[in-house]
Amino acid sequence: MSVWVDLQGQESVVAQLRRAAQSSAPTHAWLLTGPPGSGRSNAALAFAAALVCEQPELAARGCGACKACHTTMSGTNADVTFVATEKTTITIEEARSLVRKAHDSPSSARWRVMIVGDADRMAERTTNVLLKAIEEPPPRTIWILCAPSPADVLVTIRSRCRTLTLRLPPVADVAALLVRRDGIDPELALIAARAAQSHIGIARRLASDVGARERRDTTVRLPLNLRDVTTAVQAAASLLELAQAEAASSNEERDAVEKATLLRNLGAPETGTLPPSLRSQVRALEEDQKRRAKRSVTDHLDRALTDLLSFYRDVLVLQLDARGGSDVEHSSVELVNETLRGPLVEFAGRARPEVTLQRLDAINAARRRLTTTNAAPLLALEAMAVSLL
Repeated sequence: MSVWVDLQGQESVVAQLRRAAQSSAPTHAWLLTGPPGSGRSNAALAFAAALVCEQPELAARGCGACKACHTTMSGTNADVTFVATEKTTITIEEARSLVRKAHDSPSSARWRVMIVGDADRMAERTTNVLLKAIEEPPPRTIWILCAPSPADVLVTIRSRCRTLTLRLPPVADVAALLVRRDGIDPELALIAARAAQSHIGIARRLASDVGARERRDTTVRLPLNLRDVTTAVQAAASLLELAQAEAASSNEERDAVEKATLLRNLGAPETGTLPPSLRSQVRALEEDQKRRAKRSVTDHLDRALTDLLSFYRDVLVLQLDARGGSDVEHSSVELVNETLRGPLVEFAGRARPEVTLQRLDAINAARRRLTTTNAAPLLALEAMAVSLL
């Protein structure tokens, strides 16, 4: 099965990448942009697989059947380096390591491919480390950078890259992918795809995890229970506790495995006092895990606020539909939260569209504070929740 098959709704981008993979001299630097869930990283991996594919026929590059394609898609190909970060930023040391790696000749493929999955998570100083390597790459080295938008990457970098923009695929395409690849029931797949707003990864999680669906439902119903400042403050605390619990749950087991692996590789005991010569390495790992945990909480909060936005998006759609003279209760307008149509219709009737827009702005302001500043999460959430009254 071709490496391109899971890139739903990206026909134009796939066509350009396939042509480049079949070329004897493809562009040396690429910037793949698109909103979260559009499949930037998947597109980068598929392109890398096509570039190193062992299939002799040019038109079949990215066959998905050869060893090079399999190892690339699984992240183990020696000629493809994929770097992303689960911390707040990609460090300058990681960038320097990438530059050194980029100068290695490919071991068996036509190209050495360097993928930066979170190019938007590099400080300016870190990005400048990559600048010369991208501007004048070693022979047979291709760079692929991924970011939400061109504006998230320094102009000096993006001016040296060929930019392709992915879009969120249609809900029906995401649902079809879940049915075909994951064996999800078609009705559940459609509900999950719509609730995830076409974000493929989140749609898969919602379709396969009952707990995830329940947590999302709790978040989306939050505005229905806001009555006064007290309930707003309680709702903010609940959102933060949920994000912290999910982050701890996803990181706890992984942290323990990483520490045990490090101690085993160092030949140190897993319990008891460590020799002074080993403490610094364990401390460095623990610091990395703390930074990852911080980003994990922020990411979970951002997702919760995105779900909250979908509630007010549906409210606004219903309000504008009503202004157009439609019977919103029986309207055919598609809602993200279709299962809540009744409560949404009732809620929409109690406010004006202008108020709903103000509430959408309040949520987006909280997202910006949480992801781009050092604002205390609880205070940012409390200010947002009070603004929703």
